[in-house]
Order: sequence, then structure tokens, then C-alpha cells
Amino acid sequence: MRGRTAWAAAGGAAVLVLTTATGAHAEGRGDIRVVKTVVNGGGNVIVGTSKTIRYPIDITVKDDSGVKRLTHVSTFNMANAYGFATWDGSSCTKKSATTSVCRATMTVDPGWIPDSDDIDTNKVAGVWQVNATVKANDGDYWISDHIAEYKVKRAARLTTVIAPEKVAKGAKATITGRLSRANWEDLKYHGFTGQQVKLQFRKKGAAHYGTVKTVTTGDAGKLTTKVAVTSAGNWRWYFPGTTTTSRKVSAGDTLNLK
Repeated sequence: MRGRTAWAAAGGAAVLVLTTATGAHAEGRGDIRVVKTVVNGGGNVIVGTSKTIRYPIDITVKDDSGVKRLTHVSTFNMANAYGFATWDGSSCTKKSATTSVCRATMTVDPGWIPDSDDIDTNKVAGVWQVNATVKANDGDYWISDHIAEYKVKRAARLTTVIAPEKVAKGAKATITGRLSRANWEDLKYHGFTGQQVKLQFRKKGAAHYGTVKTVTTGDAGKLTTKVAVTSAGNWRWYFPGTTTTSRKVSAGDTLNLK
């Protein structure tokens, strides 16, 4: 049976660690403190089914003697305490005599995900928190829980197909597509049903797309609608995303007039 664990690595050696939420608190010794934490430059972490993802956690630390290093970093889902990101070491950049920014590098290999917990791993998508232990030059240390929140999302895919691709002005064309998202249990993409997706059009020669209508995905994430054609241009689908699934814009498909 899969255990409630996640892989963490530091100093080049992989270590199996338990990732459990212990409640928001901070404790330690001395005046060292975490004053700011930014995950992935402020953006979401998007994980698919095969590509290894690496992202930074930048932790600003302050102590009157100067900052020595990070001694521990962990991150996991706030709701269920599961996580599958590895800590692959860190480095600190001195900004002043008292302040440094320490960057922890996190790695997610989708191949590890199915065996990283004993629940449906897709439930690990959502809002995650960061914990870290920091150490100063004078031996002060601080164990800081819940120093940042961010979202880890399942990657989405979205397609657009127009038929026919050339019609007379005033005639109708059918625009179809499919919205799917990564399933972390079997490492495949599955249709995402019941989602509102915007159909957008950019007239030939125009700079921007505009939303024409909103369509809800059906069985297997399929999209279909008909439009009356008044001018040539590009059509595409736009999915704004959810808390657990990434935003996605399809490639545009061109519709010409006869």
C-alpha cells in the first residue's frame, strides 16, 4: 500500500521524509526570522504527466549576526497534508549584513506521484503551504510553519477545430474542441466535463481576441457550437482554470470566407 510520504532531496542525496501539517506556529532560539517568502515568482506550479518541473522558493531571512543557511524546507497541500515535491538543496544570497535571500529549489517528477500517497493523488492539487527552518551565523535558528501559500495545479490541454474552414459570408461553421487535464493516478490526460469555456474570435488583421460565447464541456470534455460567419479570422477556446486545474488557451484555427 502506498505510504503517506513524499520524496525530499538535499545535498544531492535523496531522503524519504514524512510530510505532515503540524499547525501554524514558529519556534526556535534568538532573533532570526523569515520576513518574506515568494514561491515560483508568485505564479502557480503546473504539473502534467511526464515533464519534470523545477521551481524556486525564495525565503528572505533576517538576523543581527547574518544568515547562515536553510536547514529544512517542506511543502504540501494545506487540506490533506500530502505533498510530492522534493527539496533539492538551497543557496543564500547576502543582501546586507543582517539579511539574505535563500532560494530553495523544488522538483516534481510526475513519475513519482502515483506512489507518493495512499489517497487519490489528484486530491493533492490545490493550495499548498511552505514550512522552513533557518539558521543564523551565531547559532540562532527558527522553525517557521506556514510562511507562504501557493497553488499546485493539474496541467490542462485544449484544442480547437473548425469545419468547414472556408464558408460563404452569413453561413454557419461548426467549432469543436476538447478540454482535458492531467490525471496523476495513471499519468494520462482525461476529459474535463462540466466546465465553462469561452469561445473567442479575432478578426483578420485585428490585434486581440474577444469572447463571443461561453460553452460547457460535455462528455469526455468535448466542446461544440455553431457560429454565423461574418468575416474571416481566427477562433479559439479559452479556459480560465480552477483552483486545482491550470488556465489554458488553445491554438487558434483560421476560418476564411469563400
